Amino acid sequence: MPGIDTLDGLLEAVAEFDTHAYDLAIETPALDRARRSIDEAGLLLLGEVHGVKENPLIILGLMRALGLTNLALEWPADLQPQLDAFLRSGKGLDHPLWWIGDGRVTAGHFATFMAIPGLRVRLFDGGMFTGDWSQRDASMARRVLEAHVEPALVVAGNAHTRTSWTDLGLPMGACLASARPSLESVRIDYGTGTFYTIGPRRSRGYSARAGLRIAENELVVGLPEFSEATVPHLSVELLRERLGP
Repeated sequence: MPGIDTLDGLLEAVAEFDTHAYDLAIETPALDRARRSIDEAGLLLLGEVHGVKENPLIILGLMRALGLTNLALEWPADLQPQLDAFLRSGKGLDHPLWWIGDGRVTAGHFATFMAIPGLRVRLFDGGMFTGDWSQRDASMARRVLEAHVEPALVVAGNAHTRTSWTDLGLPMGACLASARPSLESVRIDYGTGTFYTIGPRRSRGYSARAGLRIAENELVVGLPEFSEATVPHLSVELLRERLGP
């Protein structure tokens, strides 16, 4: 489904999203390892490719399996009041920052929020795009730690959730792991499908099998087939107009 550009369209997509459409298969050793991260570090990381319909369903499955009600997301922190309003009353989705269209925010996320009783969500992207990738990630890690959201699932793009140095720099996950040595990161292992990031895209890969498991000493959620999320997306011109100077 392409991006949507009206509030009514977004609310309709949220209402129609089926939170029962995906069952997360879980292998016991992997669940035990994820639970140990929660028990000892207070956090568990989940790395995603933005704009995939199944992402919020994986979030839902992990949170239910681990008994979590705290969630931290790589969404603009400036949207925290609007998200709090949505969680209280179903309103607050008209702010322009919801409509950037990069795939982090999807209709399925809002539907999933309503399926978790007592959910608390903290947003930790401060929007500091200075050109220094590591600096932004260090800032996100600091926001997560200062929020005291434990025990929580922390979700971000998969480049940010790695727990060691990468070609891009020092990711958020590595910063968090230096403060919480027992921290684990789960990577969604995507196979073949479509996703929406500024526009529709397709990826062809291979994932051995579905569900949470340990592969090469790494926690992964296999997703052999995936589909494009419904993403709120306004044109650059409309965003500039609504955000103002």
